[in-house]
Amino acid sequence: MTFEPIHLLWALLIGGLSAVSLPAGSLVGIAVKPRASLTAIFMAFGAGALLAALAVELVAPTVQALHTTGHAGHTEGAQSAFFALIIGCVAGGLLFVALDQMVSSKGGFLRKKATSIAWFSADKKKRSAMMLEALGKVALLRQVPSGYINMLVDFVRPLDFEDGEIIFNEGDQGDRMYFIREGAIELTQHGEFFKEIKEGEILGEMTLLTGAPRTAGARARGRLKTLVLMKDDFDYLRAACPELDEAVRKLAGERMDELGARNKARMDETVDWVQKAADALREGKNMPTPSEVRKIAEERGGANLGIWLGILLDGIPESFVIGVSFFTMLSTAFTAGGDMSFLRVIPYTLIAGLFLSNFPEAMSSSVMMHEEGWKSGKVIFMWITILIVTMIGAGIGYTVGEMLPETLVTGMRGLAAGAMLTMIASTMIPEAVHLGSPSPVGLSTLGGFIAAVAFKLLE
Repeated sequence: MTFEPIHLLWALLIGGLSAVSLPAGSLVGIAVKPRASLTAIFMAFGAGALLAALAVELVAPTVQALHTTGHAGHTEGAQSAFFALIIGCVAGGLLFVALDQMVSSKGGFLRKKATSIAWFSADKKKRSAMMLEALGKVALLRQVPSGYINMLVDFVRPLDFEDGEIIFNEGDQGDRMYFIREGAIELTQHGEFFKEIKEGEILGEMTLLTGAPRTAGARARGRLKTLVLMKDDFDYLRAACPELDEAVRKLAGERMDELGARNKARMDETVDWVQKAADALREGKNMPTPSEVRKIAEERGGANLGIWLGILLDGIPESFVIGVSFFTMLSTAFTAGGDMSFLRVIPYTLIAGLFLSNFPEAMSSSVMMHEEGWKSGKVIFMWITILIVTMIGAGIGYTVGEMLPETLVTGMRGLAAGAMLTMIASTMIPEAVHLGSPSPVGLSTLGGFIAAVAFKLLE
């Protein structure tokens, strides 16, 4: 079988057809700014279409070959291809997750609302777990029932000090209390050291209770990490939580140094409280505010590159699949003989699925980027570069299909399919559900699936 240079050009063109909806969707998103519910329906429709394309174009032929050769009694080659497909799918999913995490660490999670929510949620959960572990060591706060944990975690803030840094001076007005996570604090009166407070202890609660000035000065001994609770928040917690108020009133009559070393029973109590508190934490599904997003982007100087790489990561597997699928169609047409025209060898179902999924993805992401301050020209240019890369990827997929053995090509298709399926489940569907509501999203996904399958009639 001999392939002509024109066939490579066809592969590039098919890749462009599937990805031209990226800049088109970006233009619509920036110009029209469609409602979130409408974007959700489009995105779910595209996800369903892409799922159908994966099933029909990538998985079904290999399974069908296994079935056909099984009846003929010659299954060795088909079995090898089938297992190569399965192994490739697993490897593709794992590879996508690993690369997605790497790209997200550079700010790539900002490319979509769903990935932003997931990142902020995980970050909040991590910070909350750290706070709970520290707060659980404080006997006073273990009196707080699980129903008030969200409030408590929202109120406390991390605050660190360098060795020797002054925390407050004797006679200062107290407006906060400190929970020591790591390190120690030296207390002084009249310039002389008299006490050290260590990890797991608290400082400043008596001033918050009485309103009197600080009776001692405090400075950090070594690197100090604390959690801070302001007086207004402390008073609000006491008023809202009778159990905490009772514990505070009891503490007011006790000496600070009675918070000594904890025995094993107290440690068990701490662990139990932390576990119950963690269970009570909400998962933080709210969309981060624009200011939070800008702050994270500023902290990651390469966030723009990370976003571009994240979008590219979503698109590379599909571009490769386009080329390989085109090669398969071309081989089938060549074997069957007859017409070898361009329209006969287009993998319509796959192209339709990719086109329909790319449009709302670019539309939604572009709206978000524009709201975050990206210039329109920059956003559209980014999608054009992805279009070009998709065309190149399709050409590479076609070339690989021509050069490698069939079993290995099937494994490569499985690799791309696994990455694409993982991408759909981890970004597209969550994005659609966030923007819309579950029922319309579910029905639209079904509609996209059926529509893409119907494109098989064109073949």
